[in-house]
This record gives sequence, structure tokens and C-alpha cells, in this order.
Amino acid sequence: MESRTHYWEWTFSGESPNHRYLVPALLHALKEIPQGRILDIGCGNGAVTGRVASAGFDVTGIDFTSSGIDRARRSFPALQFLDHDINEPLPEDLLGQFDVVLSAEVIEHLFFPRTVFARAREALGSEGHVILSTPFHGYFKNLALALTGKFDHHWQVGSDFGHIKFFSQRSLGAMASECGFDPIFWGRGGRLRPLAATMVMTGKMDPSFTPGDPSF
Repeated sequence: MESRTHYWEWTFSGESPNHRYLVPALLHALKEIPQGRILDIGCGNGAVTGRVASAGFDVTGIDFTSSGIDRARRSFPALQFLDHDINEPLPEDLLGQFDVVLSAEVIEHLFFPRTVFARAREALGSEGHVILSTPFHGYFKNLALALTGKFDHHWQVGSDFGHIKFFSQRSLGAMASECGFDPIFWGRGGRLRPLAATMVMTGKMDPSFTPGDPSF
């Protein structure tokens, strides 16, 4: 039987095609909130991190893939990149050291998506913002996919390590609120708004929030 790789391996450096609409949407969200140190959770090969840094922001990237971190370090030697699995608590030297947590097109890949918010709270300490992007799903877009016979292409079930969570603005906002972040700003990128390719949520941390689940 042919062996299969059971972990994601980055095979390219540089930007992905979706960065043409994703990065402007992220930068717009970042410019709407107070600036400070940014932690990019799930930075991959560092392409988004590099674009954010080139826009004048102070940003550090973390990712669980050594292949991604290696490429990020080679592409952007002036930036800090750390190899870390977000399913585990952040290293002590990162706790409370950031003002903003950015996570672009990551949460839809996670079996336990609330871990993004848990790591964000650790990174922010007592206050700050989280900015998340994820593919947009809404009634009209899903209807358009059904009517045009594009569901199989869109869901890409044959893609290993692909998307396993599919968020609407309502469901992502509800999860953010459940995890102690108040959604204060929404943006979209790619195509017309009802058919947007991605959505960007900015959430403000509630410093008084206490997780109800000890495993959170």
C-alpha cells in the first residue's frame, strides 16, 4: 500500500492567488483599530505576514509547519517566525505581548476552531483585538453555487488538509462572542458582496470574560 503524508508540507514560497483580494481586506481591517504588536497565527510560508510588515506594522508569525516557517524565514529574514502548534498554549515569552492577533484563512481548517480564540486571549493579555478571515458562506452564495452546479468544485472534498468548517457571518460572530470577543467590524473581499470569496471579522476582546470550559 502506498504510504501517505499525514502532515502538511509547504512546497512553495510567495503569495497565493487569493492574496490579491485577501491582503487588502486584512490591511483595511488593521487600519481601523489602534496599532501595536501583531501576532499572525497560522502564518504558513509568511507571505501575508510579509505583506503586513511591508505596510508598516510590527508583526510576528507562528505556524505548526516547520516547512512553512523555514520558507518564511528565508523569504523575510528581518521578521520573527516561530514554529508552534496552536493546539498547545503559547510559549511563556509570548503571553500578553501583543495588541492584535491576526489569523488569515486558518480557522476553517481546524477540528477545534475555538483554539484560535484561546491563543488570541493568551497573546493579548488583558485587552486587544482579533482579526480573522475565512471563506464567506451565505444564503445567496450557497444558492448560486447550487443553481450553477458548482458545489462539488467549491467544497473540494478530495483536497487533503482542506476546509472542514464553513462559516457564515452569523456563525463566526456567535463563536467569537462565545469565546469573549465582541465583533465590531466586518469586511469582505473578492467578487460582489453577496457572493464574496472571503470575510474578515474584527473582534474586540472582553477583558472580563472567563471561559466556562476548563479545556478551552
